[in-house]
Amino acid sequence: MAMTFAVGIPAPGGRLSTGAVRQLAHAAPPVDVSPPAARGESINALLAGLSVACAVVTERVHRRGAKAALHAGSSGRLTGSQASLVPAASAPPSTGTKAVAETAIATTDASASTAPAPVGDGALAFECETGNYHTFCPISCVSWLYQKIEDSFFLVVGTKTCGYFLQNAMGVMIFAEPRYAMAELEEGDISAQLNDYGELRRLCKRIKEDRNPSVIVWIGTCTTEIIKMDMEGIAPKLEAELGVPIVVARANGLDYAFTQGEDTVLAAMAARCPEIPLALPEAPKRAHAPLVIFGSLPDSVAAQLEIELKKQGITVDGWMPSSKYKDLPEVGEGVYVVGINPFLSRTAATLMRRRKCKLINAPFPIGPDGTRAWIEAICEALGIVPQGLAEREQQAWDSVKEYLEILDGKSIFFMGDNLLEVSLARCLARAGMTVLEVGIPYMDARYQAAELALLTKTCNEMGKPLPRIVEKPDNFMQVQRIKELQPDLAITGMAHANPLEARGINTKWSVEFTFQQIHGFTNVRDLFELVTKPLRRNKSLPSEWQTFVKSDAELTA
Repeated sequence: MAMTFAVGIPAPGGRLSTGAVRQLAHAAPPVDVSPPAARGESINALLAGLSVACAVVTERVHRRGAKAALHAGSSGRLTGSQASLVPAASAPPSTGTKAVAETAIATTDASASTAPAPVGDGALAFECETGNYHTFCPISCVSWLYQKIEDSFFLVVGTKTCGYFLQNAMGVMIFAEPRYAMAELEEGDISAQLNDYGELRRLCKRIKEDRNPSVIVWIGTCTTEIIKMDMEGIAPKLEAELGVPIVVARANGLDYAFTQGEDTVLAAMAARCPEIPLALPEAPKRAHAPLVIFGSLPDSVAAQLEIELKKQGITVDGWMPSSKYKDLPEVGEGVYVVGINPFLSRTAATLMRRRKCKLINAPFPIGPDGTRAWIEAICEALGIVPQGLAEREQQAWDSVKEYLEILDGKSIFFMGDNLLEVSLARCLARAGMTVLEVGIPYMDARYQAAELALLTKTCNEMGKPLPRIVEKPDNFMQVQRIKELQPDLAITGMAHANPLEARGINTKWSVEFTFQQIHGFTNVRDLFELVTKPLRRNKSLPSEWQTFVKSDAELTA
């Protein structure tokens, strides 16, 4: 295992849900378990049986069509949202299964080319398409967390592919000496010829001597998952030996989407937060219960949100993560916690279940309406009457009037990448846009219940149809729907931006919303600057430059 400081994306994967596995079991034909004459015949028979089962399941799922859509109840909780998962065949169908496979493919193409009508029956429609994550790699969370936690050191344990990705994604120069490194797995590590404990001990000892961090964070990748490296078992022993806290976070692309890398790190840190001491009888009475905010934001944005809360008489007792590891907030019974981003569901669950905190279920402070609702939810939980928030929200909307004129009446389509899609859709619906579809890699309907309720309320108040929410969307089917719906703007990953632009669809990279400061009242202008940029750019171009697509008449001439 070699460590490099010179620091593309692991192939995403997905696991079948219980419902999909059950469908496979029922669809698979009987298999003869008697010993075959040769091992090759056994493998061929197994692959043929699996191909038939997958083809049958695919045909059944697509035949159901709209019946597979799930509707959220009044509590915003989803049940069985994985049941419409479509498993992919692991091998080409054999001669005997060719007809079944062709039927399934034809059904898939037919359903993909049919553009769904936006749902407007008063309830959001939820679907789950492929079960795969088509997102940026979650180990990219290192790029902002190592800057936020100033006394930390991040060690990413993976292959050269992970190192290339980090170096290109972060763009850090060699002489900058960043506080992260790659522990590159070599053949000896993967084949278990080298001792994992010995190799990690050698690297961490060098990190302690060179950088002396307050905490070392190990980031697991796809490779450590596949070879079953026992990072959680090694860390406590090494921590006791070196005297440096070691936090283990598994930010692999097999189980997590882009921004969920931060969620795994914060969930691991939540277990390290000190316990809040019992209040002494003679201690002065507090104005309200302790409040801790979790989620990584630049210090300037965090300070702006604290100022808004102070105007309501609310004091923030701590942030997680904090700028210094030793300043992690005290948590425990009686402490209220609230999230800053919609992708932190695992952290919220850890704080509630393991640390016995009280979660404030609120929309997220993205856009003027979301920021107001976020502050109002905190005030309500702490027993404080909010003051002047309606006027503050209106001031924020008034500051972006020129952008609202551009967006009014336009349509938008979210392909799904960073889990900010529902919050952005709600904000842009309030700005006058029609949201056609919200693709999202992962949906925790309990953690985002307040956000989903506000999205529904906003669409109803603005007279807009409710969008479809598609979890783990199939990119091919999404492109077909975009072709049919022709949205004015598509928020998409970098892989699909240029192909869509070449077909006359305005696009914006979803990753830009992750790194841009878009939280709170004071950053509203930056948010709408991002959204309207492609529309303003095309408006300023000569008419003959506004599209790269030739008309059908020109193509047939």
